[in-house]
Amino acid sequence: MIELRTPAEIEQMRPAGRFVAEVLATLRDETKVGTNLLQIDERAHAMIHKAGAQSCYIDYAPSFGSGPFGKVICTSVNDAVLHGMPRDYVLRDGDLVSLDLAVAVDGWVADSAVSFVVGTPRAQDLALIDTTERALDAAIGAATVGNRIGDISAAIAAVAHGDGYSINTDFGGHGVGRIMHGDPHIPNDGRPGRGYPLRDGLVIAIEPWFLATTDELITDPDDGWTLRSADGSRGAHSEHTVAITADGPIVLTDRSFLGVA
Repeated sequence: MIELRTPAEIEQMRPAGRFVAEVLATLRDETKVGTNLLQIDERAHAMIHKAGAQSCYIDYAPSFGSGPFGKVICTSVNDAVLHGMPRDYVLRDGDLVSLDLAVAVDGWVADSAVSFVVGTPRAQDLALIDTTERALDAAIGAATVGNRIGDISAAIAAVAHGDGYSINTDFGGHGVGRIMHGDPHIPNDGRPGRGYPLRDGLVIAIEPWFLATTDELITDPDDGWTLRSADGSRGAHSEHTVAITADGPIVLTDRSFLGVA
């Protein structure tokens, strides 16, 4: 069921968005060559506990995963792009890292993701990350009252295809509110003017993610969660929680107030 939020409810969602933004900015700043993925999860867990917030992941057990996730943040590295289960892995120079975090504060959820390289970056990795970020910006620009879901999807696809990337539509954006994953589904490819009409009060997570040379995913058999590229190529993922209002889109997980992108 698609739910619309009142202006007062959107204001109540702001603390969750701000907190998720702060945690991701902190973790990105602290994650270096030599950082263990389990340390990232421990740090996120400590920040969530200190704030009195609730993880949306730790008990999450959808049909596409292998039992409860059991961690509080997704840490996807290199050929992993989504649902990366934190594991005993020490980051190496040049690793491409995607962090995806969803947290509830006072019963309201915010969801966001950021990708970056630790140590010495490869040009192709920076280009891939840049494509996800520009696609996200284009999608937010299309998230206006009077448009439709297809306009958001088409905006994402235009950037990706323009940069030569193919698109997987199995996983994409979604409604956000009292739960992490709600209606509507927002694929990363679509036709403008099609789909559910965007209305004042709709709150969604928009999340472009792309793989360098494929659009096919495989599930890591070791953890039953981590989604990797079928050909071993690298992936990147950018995401924001966005409220659609009559005055334009509000990016609830915007990190610019912290002085970072």
